[in-house]
Amino acid sequence: MTTLSLLAGLALGPIVGLVATLAMDQVMPRLPEGTTAPKVAAGVLTDTPVDDAPERLATWVHYVAGGGSGLLFVGLAAATGSLLGLGPLVAVAVAGVVQLALMVGFFALVPLPRASGLPRQRLGRVRRDWAVSAAAYVVVAAAVVGVATGI
Repeated sequence: MTTLSLLAGLALGPIVGLVATLAMDQVMPRLPEGTTAPKVAAGVLTDTPVDDAPERLATWVHYVAGGGSGLLFVGLAAATGSLLGLGPLVAVAVAGVVQLALMVGFFALVPLPRASGLPRQRLGRVRRDWAVSAAAYVVVAAAVVGVATGI
């Protein structure tokens, strides 16, 4: 794996995030509650019920968070490799597990409990569908980092 400089990592992160978010966009509509997660974030930001959340804001939040998550993923992969002395493939795999836990945990603990207008019976499906979507994101992010760094 090519060692990423700080500048290269800052440039690669948003690209990784965008590509992974676009891949996530292919998964989300196929799930029963897949497209609800961005609306949860928009609903919390605007203090509106999830089903009434502004669609444009939901889209913006989705892509901005995706780009930021790409930065986080690249940083985790680089830090894991250098700090723990792991091989590049293992470093990306460990970063993927950590990233998935962070994405699912953050969503389940921060915006989802604050969302209004979601009946309790939908919460489990929303969490599950978000976990599946986040897993798709992480798989694609790992693949992009692997290709970009020559793993």
